[in-house]
Amino acid sequence: MSSLRFTLSLALLVALSGSAAAADKLPSFHGDPTQTSVSGLSSGAFMAVQYQVAFSGSIKGAGIVAGGPYYCAAGNVANAAICMGQVPFVPPNPALMVDAAESAAALGQIDPLSDLKNDRIYVFSGTDDTVVRQQAVDATVAFFKLAGVPDANLLYVNDVPAGHAVITPSFGNACDANASPYISHCNVDGQGYDQAGAILTHIYGPLNPPATQPSGQIIAFNQRAFAPATSAMADTAYVYVPKACADGQPCRVHVAIHGCAQSAAVVGDKFYTDTGYNQWADTNNLLVLYPQVDKSLIPFNPQGCWDWFGYTGLNYAVKSAVQMQAIKSMVDTLLAAP
Repeated sequence: MSSLRFTLSLALLVALSGSAAAADKLPSFHGDPTQTSVSGLSSGAFMAVQYQVAFSGSIKGAGIVAGGPYYCAAGNVANAAICMGQVPFVPPNPALMVDAAESAAALGQIDPLSDLKNDRIYVFSGTDDTVVRQQAVDATVAFFKLAGVPDANLLYVNDVPAGHAVITPSFGNACDANASPYISHCNVDGQGYDQAGAILTHIYGPLNPPATQPSGQIIAFNQRAFAPATSAMADTAYVYVPKACADGQPCRVHVAIHGCAQSAAVVGDKFYTDTGYNQWADTNNLLVLYPQVDKSLIPFNPQGCWDWFGYTGLNYAVKSAVQMQAIKSMVDTLLAAP
């Protein structure tokens, strides 16, 4: 595990960035931007839904772990309880969310919903999740179906006795936990459930087996270059760079978005080292981007959540939203090498 928990040496930073002075900049690599994918937990899952829907023309697929449908809160935090499935017998209405997405697409604020028909969507809801309950996640599945995602492209896993967490084969809390760091281990059919692998395989198809000991590097970079402090996004974010990508081979990007109270400021390096993405990335030429949001008073974000209800502005769910645009700019930068 220690090989995953180190910062990039000065020599490699120079090699990647060109000079020691530029070491805090996000480096660029070769790759295909149309092979980008996204996943997230909780508020990160709501953000992953928003990102997938808004940029569906250039996003290959998404992994949604305990997240509700697109534009569920409609810009009002008072709707959050319904969107999280916390109001018995009052689930979110996915048809209303599709109407909202169609209206945004008609205005050119997001990509046409027809672009979703070629995308692949993985959705997960643990049966013991007490934070985002299954009736909310059921609505997410219904939303994607109504929006045009074919059944063959949509995988819904809703029978694992998991709490509110990213699921790994062996790291983290007991399977049914609903507690920090919101990473848990579960067994399915007698073996550890590798959620990162399940997400990436569903999106990309058959992949090389994951690395036992990743040989790439985690780079901490200046996220403020992409998002102002008023976005609630942290000063620093992270990207995992497989050796093959650093050596110039073509790569693709997966964006892994943490949940509330799960940024590096709260859980340290656990989300960007222990959720399993890096092992799969290492053998499959995947750059894994780990953007970060921290708690703040201005804007009011006391739990360090991604904006899925409008604390950064009423345009939070469209392409021009400050957090959405920041992620898109980071992805574009990662794949900007000529």
